[in-house]
Amino acid sequence: MVGKARHGQTRRWVGAAALALTLTVSGCGSDSGTTSGSYGFPQAAQDDKAKLTVWVDADRSSAVDAFKKANPDVQLEAVTYDGSANGSNSFRTKMQLFDRAGSGWPDVVFSTQNNDAAWASQQSNGKQAFAAVLDQGLVAKETLDRFTAGALNPCTVEGKLYCLRNDLAQVVLWHNKALLDQFGYTLPTTWEDYQALGEKVAREHPGYIVGAAGDAFTPEIYLWSSKCQANGITGPKAVTVNTGTTECKRAASMLDTLIKNGTVPTVSVFSPEFVKNYANKVLLMPGPAWYAGAIFNNPQSLNVPKGQLGVAAPLAWKGEEAATGNVGGATWFISSHSKNLKAARKFVEFVTTADDYQVNVAPGYPAYAPAADKWIKKQESSGYYATDLQAMVKAGSQIWGGWGSGIFSQEAIWAKTVTPAIVSGKSLVGLLPEWQTAIKNQAQVDGYTVA
Repeated sequence: MVGKARHGQTRRWVGAAALALTLTVSGCGSDSGTTSGSYGFPQAAQDDKAKLTVWVDADRSSAVDAFKKANPDVQLEAVTYDGSANGSNSFRTKMQLFDRAGSGWPDVVFSTQNNDAAWASQQSNGKQAFAAVLDQGLVAKETLDRFTAGALNPCTVEGKLYCLRNDLAQVVLWHNKALLDQFGYTLPTTWEDYQALGEKVAREHPGYIVGAAGDAFTPEIYLWSSKCQANGITGPKAVTVNTGTTECKRAASMLDTLIKNGTVPTVSVFSPEFVKNYANKVLLMPGPAWYAGAIFNNPQSLNVPKGQLGVAAPLAWKGEEAATGNVGGATWFISSHSKNLKAARKFVEFVTTADDYQVNVAPGYPAYAPAADKWIKKQESSGYYATDLQAMVKAGSQIWGGWGSGIFSQEAIWAKTVTPAIVSGKSLVGLLPEWQTAIKNQAQVDGYTVA
């Protein structure tokens, strides 16, 4: 899985004293004295020779290697942290410790989460916000404008930008073209047709599946794509939650039908059970861009042979324009406390935009559009896929903007409240009020006003 907590994958954690990636930038001058805060936040006195401390997770070690190769004048010593994976919240917790100590903040932080801007953009207990404002001159507008439309939304709080996206995780319709052709089925273009095909598969080819609903990110695939108003972040501490809408009920009803007939099992796509029962039996699978390498083209998972896997555009509800969800992606932050913003900017711009990493090395769909175009061409040239990948490009700008990025984790709420219930056979439609209450309670615990 790219750019977010990889379920089922062990991550390495190191102590706070070792949480460092030290970069020594040579050949630069230095500034001294008190800064003016010209980038839209209070700045430390700048020193272009100051070392950078950068936190990355293990999966981003290749980004560090690519930066080192492209910048031989920079000395690097890389040590990883967990990237706040699986909702550990380690990024925020450690920054709060440094706030209390008044020192120790890293210059750059990578996070597997998309909701960190919600807290990193805000003062905490009277302390300066951790995240530097990026769109007030620190990062060039020309660079920011080249990110895929909507990609920087999770990084934007009250009209200001606080992070750069590493990759996108737009939901598309994966399908086994060989199986569709063998069974004589037509690829659906609407959710209504998708449900009808799932019902047909249950009758004609029992054991084959058209999706899965056993992971914590299930709502990001199905409910988000249906424009369910479960996560409408309207301000730094304001959220609108209404799971009783038509948009929520139609997706839940569809899942109830397909879960009941067995074509959408309630098991995790990362579980041994899923691989054992459904290898060679996945006909359709709505899911994020990173499913390609994480489950399909993966010898440890479904291991779909070359020439079978295709990708289609996100499904639409009849009479509506298609919208889609997002399952992950990741973010890079520059610290407002950094004493070497010039070098921090150089690093973050490189790892989010440079072909040397995003095209040549990165496994996930780049958020930076020029790199994404090249990445797609590289994937298509591999000969693995049964279709072109242009649907993935289109989906990147179809992510519905009504599902926000609050401090609280929707995945954690779903995993605790909904997953066990649907596994035990309860109706998802019937669970919508309980889900709403759980979201409201958690949001209020985190200081949100809930409408």
